[in-house]
Amino acid sequence: MPDFRHRHAVLPAHSAGTQIITFVLRPTMSYRAIELDVPSAWLGVLGASFALAPLLLAVPAGHAADRYGERRMAVAGALFLTAAAIAFTTIGHTVAGLVVAGILLGTGHLGSVIAQQALVANTTERGRHDTAFGHYTFAASLGQAAGPLLIAAFGGEGAIPDTGRIFAASCGLALLLLALSALLPNHPIGRTEADGGDLRTLLRLPGLGHALLTSCVVLAAVDITLAYLPALGTELGLTAGAVGLLLTLRGLASMISRFFLGRLARAVGRRRLLVVSTLGAAAGMLLTPVPMPLWLLAALLVVVGFGLGVGQPLTMSWLAESAPEGMRGRAMSLRLVGNRTGQLVIPGAAGLVAAGLGAGGVLLVAALSLGWAGVAARRLPVDPRKGFDP
Repeated sequence: MPDFRHRHAVLPAHSAGTQIITFVLRPTMSYRAIELDVPSAWLGVLGASFALAPLLLAVPAGHAADRYGERRMAVAGALFLTAAAIAFTTIGHTVAGLVVAGILLGTGHLGSVIAQQALVANTTERGRHDTAFGHYTFAASLGQAAGPLLIAAFGGEGAIPDTGRIFAASCGLALLLLALSALLPNHPIGRTEADGGDLRTLLRLPGLGHALLTSCVVLAAVDITLAYLPALGTELGLTAGAVGLLLTLRGLASMISRFFLGRLARAVGRRRLLVVSTLGAAAGMLLTPVPMPLWLLAALLVVVGFGLGVGQPLTMSWLAESAPEGMRGRAMSLRLVGNRTGQLVIPGAAGLVAAGLGAGGVLLVAALSLGWAGVAARRLPVDPRKGFDP
């Protein structure tokens, strides 16, 4: 019981802190690139740098979380996030420096979220994972909403915020996260149990491909919004403060959908909720590049955020309840491999689109991808243990 209370006191703060750092640094990286007159096509490359190293490290990190426990993995992640903030501050005045800092940021984010997700999966009783992961990702959405507020605070009325001040403030936030990491509980499985299964066990789970596809496309859509909404804002003549507000509204809408996820899943059904939310986000993103009043654009971002908030926790819950004991860290990491693959491929392809169609064309491609994922989610089979409902 003390561990349970301790987890619920520290984990939400750790989750929110990780996302605050990530969601302030990634859009600020785009603004710094704009300051450096980097072509729009390169914004996708910079976004993909976030996924490069974690794509290779996700499964070993999940294995390490299973064997050594969540706290050690969280501390390692916080150290990489601190290194990323320092790198943005010191060498972020060149494209190469931004790429290096982006890789460090992605690696730190990976270690932190694997630790958090394994902790939720290992300490939640079966049948309550929808609610548990909904509340966990609610805290993450809180951080995603709060992070862009720093951009609005530093941005003022200018089109480009003071990126140097934001990078410097992120260093302090990363050090606070490091202190929080040391307070997380630890549940190491041990060498024998952690080595008792392999990835083939997970890959044989029914419906795994459809779940990973949905998770991958939804997260890529979030990333494209982060990377290209600032660029779209400059094309439409919006201030940095207005763009920061739009990103905050998107995060708040995701936070609301995740807080009530358990109730929504019970009322609507898992698979139906996943399909409807993904298609709704696709429709909202499809209309985002169309010139319109700011209040209407804000309303669309609320629809997009609400829909995008559902896909991640539902796929986490499904994996946590389907994965064998002692392999939940690796199950979470396998989902992250799919996510990182999408983050590596989709923003890079989006950069090629931006070269010809601009930021609006990128958001159009992201909307079509979401629609495809929403239709594909209808084919998710029923899992033998709990699964998606018909």
